[in-house]
Amino acid sequence: MNKMASSFLSAASHAVSPSCSLSTTHKGKPMLGGNTLRFHKGPNSFSSSRSRGRISMAVAVNVSRFEGIPMAPPDPILGVSEAFKADNSDVKLNLGVGAYRTEELQPYVLNVVKKAENLMLERGDNKEYLPIEGLAAFNKATAELLLGADNPAIKQQRVATVQGLSGTGSLRLGAALIERYFPGAKVLISAPTWGNHKNIFNDASVPWSEYRYYDPKTVGLDFEGMIEDIKSAPEGSFILLHGCAHNPTGIDPTPEQWEKIADLIEEKNHIPFFDVAYQGFASGSLDEDAASVRLFVARGIEVLVAQSYSKNLGLYAERIGAINVISSSPESAARVKSQLKRIARPMYSNPPVHGARIVADVVGNPVLFNEWKAEMEMMAGRIKNVRQQLYDSITSKDKSGKDWSFILKQIGMFSFTGLNKNQSDNMTNKWHVYMTKDGRISLAGLSLAKCEYLADAIIDSYHNVS
Repeated sequence: MNKMASSFLSAASHAVSPSCSLSTTHKGKPMLGGNTLRFHKGPNSFSSSRSRGRISMAVAVNVSRFEGIPMAPPDPILGVSEAFKADNSDVKLNLGVGAYRTEELQPYVLNVVKKAENLMLERGDNKEYLPIEGLAAFNKATAELLLGADNPAIKQQRVATVQGLSGTGSLRLGAALIERYFPGAKVLISAPTWGNHKNIFNDASVPWSEYRYYDPKTVGLDFEGMIEDIKSAPEGSFILLHGCAHNPTGIDPTPEQWEKIADLIEEKNHIPFFDVAYQGFASGSLDEDAASVRLFVARGIEVLVAQSYSKNLGLYAERIGAINVISSSPESAARVKSQLKRIARPMYSNPPVHGARIVADVVGNPVLFNEWKAEMEMMAGRIKNVRQQLYDSITSKDKSGKDWSFILKQIGMFSFTGLNKNQSDNMTNKWHVYMTKDGRISLAGLSLAKCEYLADAIIDSYHNVS
């Protein structure tokens, strides 16, 4: 059999169902020289008939039931890392994903995490299922870390805490609670915000709109616009707020501005929904980074708070976080917790235990807790040093008179550079600096040694690309 005939037969045989076989006309061998191949729809996958030494074959082509599913677009944040890996340049920088790196730009596992894991091994902890609401010791520790151990809301049992799948999963539980028990309520989200916020509320079928936050003219907070939009929102709306280190801008309200935001939310009977992803990691102080949430709770305002331990403990892959609902009474808190558990059960049944034990051990052990605070201060301090060095490098090189002081006014691992999409593309295409297209860079992925190179890239992109 020649190669062409062999290939043709192979293609035909792969198109039929595995139960089908080819009919033959000469000593058990297929004869393809004068054969014709027919495709048709019908109940049989394959049929054949003989006519003057010829075989007529009919092969059904099965179209996938999933044919109508389109290809999803790449994730705008995680896709940055994929593009970075494919770049062979020696000078490339990955400033896209918000994950802490050492000065050598290597991933960092906290020493206190290693000690907590050793404790687990020494105890011989098992891998049994957790309850739906998660590890009790974790839930106690995370609520106390957020609000303060002596907070009246905790003592009065007005806090419903359920362990979630890091910040994303905890936000999703909160969104499902809103959809189920506040039908028609709208969530207001800052413009801009973390790229996944809109996806979370879309998938939970919760309507949302945006409130003004970022002022491109000042590369700062549009506080007046923010207040106007929250004020004009329908009474009883949910207002999504970043507890500290706003992502992606790094711009936070001042303590005085937080007071005014709380005044307005209380006046309009809105419900604040805090996303706290960087407690202790932004300023280096657990208490300072939780001040916004504690302000609202001290006023008696009912709030939802999603927490994550990806950044402050470096537990990115453990998916450990919590959803907290601070209510006005212990009875309503108990009911809320029961419904959060009911939502979680068909979604993922119960949460993972490893990260929960790490948090519980670190927060519950005074020696480990103090070591953790020292490591957080170290990580936050490195990012502050990089931020200062980047500012110094840019201002020493750029003689245009542009004010770059916004870099120092921002907080946390991100800096919102003010670069537009074309300028951000230039950063990647020309300078091999990988970042999100909204102009956000992760300072956690930058070293002091690379600040001058990044400064050159930013100055070139800002001044020479429109």
